Amino acid sequence: MSSRIEQIIEEIEEYIDSCKFQPLSTTKIIVNKEQLDELLRELRMKTPDEIKRYQKIIANKDAILADAQAKAESMIEEAQIHTNELVSEHEIMQQAYAQANEIVTAATEQAQQILDNATSDANDIRMGALQYAGDLLQNAETIIGHTLDSYTTKYDNLVSTLQDCYETVRNNRADLEASNAPSEDYDSDLASFDLEDDL
Repeated sequence: MSSRIEQIIEEIEEYIDSCKFQPLSTTKIIVNKEQLDELLRELRMKTPDEIKRYQKIIANKDAILADAQAKAESMIEEAQIHTNELVSEHEIMQQAYAQANEIVTAATEQAQQILDNATSDANDIRMGALQYAGDLLQNAETIIGHTLDSYTTKYDNLVSTLQDCYETVRNNRADLEASNAPSEDYDSDLASFDLEDDL
C-alpha cells in the first residue's frame, strides 16, 4: 500500500502530464498555479508525518535488528557455554574412563599376583605334605619291617621250642605206653625214663 506522499507525487506527475505546452515550446507547460500550490502544500504537510513514520519504522527495524542481534548473541553465548560444558564433561568422562581402566588393570594385576602366590603356596604345601607323608610312611615301613623281623625271629624260636616240646611229649608218651606193657625190665625202663632231662 503506497503512502499519501507517493500518491501526491503521482498526482503531481499526472497533473503535469495533463498540462498543455506553451506555444512554440516542447519543454515549458502552462499550469494552474492554485492547483499545483495545493498539491505542493499537501505534500509539505504530509512529508514530516511520513518522515516520522519512516523514522519510526527504521527505529523499530533497528530495535528489531538489535533485539535479534542480542538474541543471536545470547544463543551463541549459551551454545558456547553448552559446548564448553560438553567438552568439560567429555574430558571428565575421558579421565573417568582412564582412571577406571587403571583401577581395573591394577586390580587385575593384583588379583593375578594373589592367585600366583596362592598357587605357589598351595604347591609348596602340597609338596611339603607329600614329603611329610612320605617320611611318615618310610618310618612306618621301617618300624613294621623291624617289628616283622623281630616277631618272625621270635615266632621261629617259639615254633622251634614248641616243636621240641612236641617231640619230647610224643617220645615220653611213647615211652609211657611202652612202660605199661608187662615186662621184667620195668624197673630198668622206669629208671631210664628221665622226663626232666628231656625237658
